[in-house]
Amino acid sequence: MRTVLLPSPQPLLSPSGWTAYIVCVAVVAAVAPLLNLMLPAGHPLHLSDFAVSLLGKIMCYAICALAMDLIWGFTGILSLGHGLFFALGGYAMGMYLMRQIGRDGNYKSDLPDFMVFLDWKELPWHWALSDSFVATLALVVLAPGLLALVFGFFAFRSRIKGVYFSIITQAMTFAFMLLFFRNETGFGGNNGFTDFKRILGMPLATPHMRMVLFVLTGLTLLGFYLLARWLMRSKYGRVLQAVRDAESRLMFCGYSPLPYKLSIWVLSAVMCGVAGALYVPQVGIINPSEMSPANSIEIAIWAAVGGRGTLVGPIVGAFLVNGAKSWLTVTAPEVWLYFLGGLFIIVTLYLPHGVVGWVRRHLGRAGARAEPSRGGGA
Repeated sequence: MRTVLLPSPQPLLSPSGWTAYIVCVAVVAAVAPLLNLMLPAGHPLHLSDFAVSLLGKIMCYAICALAMDLIWGFTGILSLGHGLFFALGGYAMGMYLMRQIGRDGNYKSDLPDFMVFLDWKELPWHWALSDSFVATLALVVLAPGLLALVFGFFAFRSRIKGVYFSIITQAMTFAFMLLFFRNETGFGGNNGFTDFKRILGMPLATPHMRMVLFVLTGLTLLGFYLLARWLMRSKYGRVLQAVRDAESRLMFCGYSPLPYKLSIWVLSAVMCGVAGALYVPQVGIINPSEMSPANSIEIAIWAAVGGRGTLVGPIVGAFLVNGAKSWLTVTAPEVWLYFLGGLFIIVTLYLPHGVVGWVRRHLGRAGARAEPSRGGGA
């Protein structure tokens, strides 16, 4: 009888990988708070409040880019609707933050200001549990997760794939954006939610709360990275990559792609919802523009620039693109969109594996060139 050797399980991270991971945790949870809260503003190592807010926002974007990598880089399904899941998580948190304002609003009412302005007398039914933080956390997960489950079930069961799937996800996002723009839906219309004051009864606009949100965002990003790496190194991850590379052969081997595609699609949507919930209290506003198709396209660009199918690449891409955006929108705002379009074209033509793929390829070549010289010396 012929013996079939199964691949041995790979470690989650190499020793150097664990060292880098622990360093990242230490930077997020200890070094950054120390530089921001303990060092005076005039100190050369002081981390400004602006930098904390900017980095916190970019880390939320990095979670979305990582979520995109799971569904696009490893499963081969390009979604142009992840901005919707991000916004749904943000709106769920925004509803809670609006209830936390209480009577400190402009109209001194228990209702949010926009409802008083529209002459509403009571909260809509979907605001019933918005004053509960626990219910809000559940809604942050359930709102994008259930929508992704229903949409994905019918889309994947119908074998919709490729550009058709991308177009449908973009159309869904655009439809929800138009819906949330309407005042009668109870989500603030085109102004959305803003003027947040407290979370869990504590003031939002303080350096300590800003740092707490920063640390939570960073640890969430690192936790999702570890989860994604564990999934992609398991049998589940290998099946997802088989879906990407040869779905027909996978079906011939007896696997049904539907549960795999649907589960990773839902997980990806939930990750974006969590990112949106962390984003809103740090930025201080959520409105329907977060659902614009352009935002979903940007998420795909972050993954492509960093290197899809690498996990760390989309995180790098989110930092590179949004760091450049933050700088260019101040120094040369009229150039930003041209820069973004040119960057995507360059990556598509010359860096198909992104920045991280390019770095790994060149490091591999350098190692291959160094190997003969070490052998000759021996």
